[in-house]
Amino acid sequence: MKIRPVILCGGAGTRLWENKKHHQPKQFIDFGGWSLMQKTLERVKNKVFDYPIISTNKKYLSHVKKSLKKSKIKKYKIILEPAKKNTSPAILASALIKDIPYNQPLMYFPSDHLLEKNSIFVRAIRGTSIHLNNKNIFIFGIKPTNPSSEYGYFYTKKIKNNLNKVLKFIEKPVKSKAKLVIKKKGYWNSGMFFLRKDSLIYNFQKYERKTFTNCLNSVLKSKYRNNIYYLNKSAFKKCAEKSFDYAVLEKSKYINAIKLSIPWSDQGSWKEISKIYNKNKSKYFRKKNVFRRPWGSYTNLFKGNNFLVKELIVKPKGILSLQKHFHRSEHWLITKGKPMITLNNKKILKSKNDSVYIPKGAIHRIENPFNKTVNILEIQKGSILKETDIVRYQDIYGRVN
Repeated sequence: MKIRPVILCGGAGTRLWENKKHHQPKQFIDFGGWSLMQKTLERVKNKVFDYPIISTNKKYLSHVKKSLKKSKIKKYKIILEPAKKNTSPAILASALIKDIPYNQPLMYFPSDHLLEKNSIFVRAIRGTSIHLNNKNIFIFGIKPTNPSSEYGYFYTKKIKNNLNKVLKFIEKPVKSKAKLVIKKKGYWNSGMFFLRKDSLIYNFQKYERKTFTNCLNSVLKSKYRNNIYYLNKSAFKKCAEKSFDYAVLEKSKYINAIKLSIPWSDQGSWKEISKIYNKNKSKYFRKKNVFRRPWGSYTNLFKGNNFLVKELIVKPKGILSLQKHFHRSEHWLITKGKPMITLNNKKILKSKNDSVYIPKGAIHRIENPFNKTVNILEIQKGSILKETDIVRYQDIYGRVN
């Protein structure tokens, strides 16, 4: 029996945008000919998988259909949630449709994650399939590359058949604690799950019986047309608003881990997005988009919907003007050198891989006091992303407004 991929596509991605009313869901953002949703759909176009099931809501339906068309996926099912209830009801409802046999293996993917080395990932799934039963759940852990406070972690213990039992979950620790977790060989919790349908039913009936009953009713009373299940609103709204981690994973005694050492991120911050652009600069670089300035140069790499990606190169002893912006905020990722950053009344020396957030209206400056070049990946966000949105207070090159 093939593995059924289920893609969870209901997240709003509001953390990326200051204006919550006009935010773009991160899984559908066009990053330059590709989106995270498309990357996820491409990931499941492997012969180990059956056709995909996408769990989303009415607001995102047109985006999902466009992504499916662009990825040339003709066979699929869509589950439409009538209300936002976190991942627990979404995961369960998508498994309860009649299209899925009782012992069907299910692989759950968040739609907004970036995962590389897919062949290693698929090989791990194949090797784990024989260990699935009617109670256990396998979660994917990623070996941390840095002490990030943006991800959850878990500890494991090796048991029989070379399986790794999950002992404890750690919710998004502060950086100092994250360092200790990594030292104790903790893994990032990727939010990807591998299990059978009967295991999902067993665990929900044991730990979240009301959610199970309400989800089942919402599926049984759903309307189906054109490959879409419209879940029953009155039944679904009775489900408790809980994450799958909190509802099941942290309670069950049958949670195992699949540990991977591959490039992965959930793209939940502009810092993570900056790293992707920095890694693939050559794909975005155009000579006509390079602009010379007295302090060095900048290159416009990609203009998106209300965001602009630039690379700044500050020559030794170069100093940008002390300035502010009315219409945009900025996220900086230091990719080379040690710049001195002025942010309002503070001066901070930064190093490679450090990030800086410049809020709209903040007075700021970049200085390079050393003899080596400084490179900064800058992402601007706002309604006006032009050089005209600069108010200069001080400038050693005589450009004060």
